[in-house]
Amino acid sequence: MKDNDDWKLEFRKVWERGVVAWKAARKSARTMFELADVEFLAGIGCTAQELFDFIDDALGWGDLDFETVLEVTAIRRAYFLEVMHGQPTGRVVPMSTLPAKSAAVDGIAWLPRLIAKARIKLRGEMDPDLMYGCGGDRPFLSRHCMTLPQFLQLVWDQGDDDRAIVNAVKQAAGIH
Repeated sequence: MKDNDDWKLEFRKVWERGVVAWKAARKSARTMFELADVEFLAGIGCTAQELFDFIDDALGWGDLDFETVLEVTAIRRAYFLEVMHGQPTGRVVPMSTLPAKSAAVDGIAWLPRLIAKARIKLRGEMDPDLMYGCGGDRPFLSRHCMTLPQFLQLVWDQGDDDRAIVNAVKQAAGIH
């Protein structure tokens, strides 16, 4: 087996090729990456669509950086390899099954949806039109003093315990 960090070097190269493609107006998951890149991403539990979305938001909005994407991907990769034994489920969770953006728990709108999205991200079951870390998730987590990787790790650590996740978010945000 290759050194545990070799994948990170290759991931950076794929990211950089994606940035070049985006700047050359190849702004879709189908046109941004070569087959070898798509295959590499699949091996670490990432899809071309997910990386495209991160690159598109990073370059289009400027509030997302490579290091954050790398951390999120490292958590998903670890889950994929350790929990899922490198085997995708083959399922895609339809967006229509997620809680509404306005759904709230303890008066915190968006949180039920974000919990569901994080679980879907961990399992690699994202609908192509859905993004963990979208333009709604990032400001929500920032307002609650958390990052995308911190929240994803929290959801992995707490499993199906929604109450523990909600309490951790409230604690991070200083909500009593």
